[in-house]
Amino acid sequence: MTANSAQADEPIIGDAAVIDGDTIEIAGERIQFSDVDAPESWQVCSDEKGLDYRCGDEAASALNAFLAASRPTRCEPVRRDRYGRFVGTCFRADGKDVNRWLVETGNAVDREEHSKGVYADAQATARSAGAGIWRSQFGQSCPAPPGRVNRKPTCLKAASENR
Repeated sequence: MTANSAQADEPIIGDAAVIDGDTIEIAGERIQFSDVDAPESWQVCSDEKGLDYRCGDEAASALNAFLAASRPTRCEPVRRDRYGRFVGTCFRADGKDVNRWLVETGNAVDREEHSKGVYADAQATARSAGAGIWRSQFGQSCPAPPGRVNRKPTCLKAASENR
């Protein structure tokens, strides 16, 4: 599919380039994974020992490796978001649900307000295993405050106050 012909009801298939932990690009189209939220690339989390690590970069790297293991990627977009990106569910060539994998490996969280809990079981699995962002002593990634995208993270202080 070419980028110019992409419609919200047509699958987008091709080699995916990872933009961040919950966004990819195929054939010139940006696709945001629906119902999940991964840390932003600049975000920092604290591990079980209280040490900082770049959880956003880690999520993006894990996604890249996961997608590379079975190409091409097929996305089923349902709409465009306010930034013009498609929003949808994506699958590897072997049929594995990328959105679900992100949540069950702790590289993203279930956006329950949108998903109505479709990934709740996957999130429970990740959380109980202490996988990805759930290895944190705070139990979640550092939230992105409004206006902080592409800037230095400042949320570690807020997270440490929640101990």
